[in-house]
Amino acid sequence: MNDDKAINKKAVALRYQEFEPAPKIVAKGEGLIADKIIALAKEHNVFVHDSPELVNLLSQIDLDEYVPQTLWLIVAELLIWAHSVDSDR
Repeated sequence: MNDDKAINKKAVALRYQEFEPAPKIVAKGEGLIADKIIALAKEHNVFVHDSPELVNLLSQIDLDEYVPQTLWLIVAELLIWAHSVDSDR
């Protein structure tokens, strides 16, 4: 069962810059690639959030595409929360 979970693991990396209209998908992958994305994020002290439902939605978006407006609210709330957690460190 743990092997199935590792194989089915997904990860999506977002980047948001003030001059861009929305967060952008900058990396995504499954299985070992997802593990690598997560490891690199942690190595560089980038916030990692575990939300399979959101990852499933975001993984349908092509690389270098912006997060669609339908997901802006949830992604914005997550980014605001991550920023506040990072500020508290």
